[in-house]
Amino acid sequence: MNLERLACLNDALLSAGLDALALNPSPSLVYLTGLHFHLMERPVVALFAAGQQPVIVLPELEMLKVEGLPVRAFPYGENPASWQAVFRRAVESLGLTGKRIGVEPRAMRLLEFGYLRAGAPEADFPDASQVVSRLRVRKDADEVAAMRKAVQIAQSALEATLPSIKVGMSEKEIAAELVIQLLRHGSQSEMPFAPIVSAGPNSANPHASPTDRKLQPGDLLVIDWGAAWEGYISDLTRTFAVGQVEAEYEKIHRIVQEANAAGRAAAKPGARCAEVDLAARAVIERAGYGPYFTHRTGHGIGMEGHEDPYMRADNEQILEPGMAFTVEPGIYLPGRNGVRIEDNVVITESGAECLSDLPRELRVVG
Repeated sequence: MNLERLACLNDALLSAGLDALALNPSPSLVYLTGLHFHLMERPVVALFAAGQQPVIVLPELEMLKVEGLPVRAFPYGENPASWQAVFRRAVESLGLTGKRIGVEPRAMRLLEFGYLRAGAPEADFPDASQVVSRLRVRKDADEVAAMRKAVQIAQSALEATLPSIKVGMSEKEIAAELVIQLLRHGSQSEMPFAPIVSAGPNSANPHASPTDRKLQPGDLLVIDWGAAWEGYISDLTRTFAVGQVEAEYEKIHRIVQEANAAGRAAAKPGARCAEVDLAARAVIERAGYGPYFTHRTGHGIGMEGHEDPYMRADNEQILEPGMAFTVEPGIYLPGRNGVRIEDNVVITESGAECLSDLPRELRVVG
């Protein structure tokens, strides 16, 4: 249990007018308690009530995980018919009947919520996403160090992969080799996401999945990948040329490289998230490719691949020291080729630190 974080949560609940927070297995639960549980057919829910010792409902077989911790456990056996009554006892132990119990809609499954609601039928369950986000959005020195290590692992793994990339290899084959190298270089086995490896026309799809398509001379090759270290992640993208490519493809790569630099330069304490997006977007729009930059400039990173803050043109959130996010502008020419260059940035007291330093120039592979 992280007592300092729990104290901050207690203050946040009171400020938000919430009586408690309910979490199922999720990054937020790990952040507050250090407890790891699988999402499975047996529900696990932790209840954090303001000013009280946390309570957790969990299977009997998981009891060793909470042994010795300052948490009151409500274990249940294998018969699902008994589970609802256990949830009811847990809710009543905290006096939460008819109270406001916040949840994270993106994380709370219908399974857990069903038992929670049945155990507290008179309660209200408002969205507490922002309450939790405000706790997690400013990373401390240890969190930044873990992300820095995740970046180093990811960069080393890609450099080890690049020499093996040849014309005729499929996107899937490159992705498989990259995963092997990520593990060899120290990434946790549960990676932040499956690598995106897309070439030629497929690279014009920002969220493409690797296919059996083989690399061809003249392709642009987009690789979007990341590693995990001590529960924190990296998320990077570089674009490569497969042999000689058309002049326009070299041009759009230079434009995206300039946009990436502009976005990183705009990142500083006191700036609005929108300013980072607009700085990168302006470069691409001035070059005449505005319609081909089809997504926001970046998203927060930490324990999850996508979390607050978000670098988009309508986000007035102010950047503060400890906030970490991606800067990843792109240009995507449908049916032809695409480019994206993505770095990981953390706001400091005086500016911003770019955690990634892999070359951004258009490198030739194959």
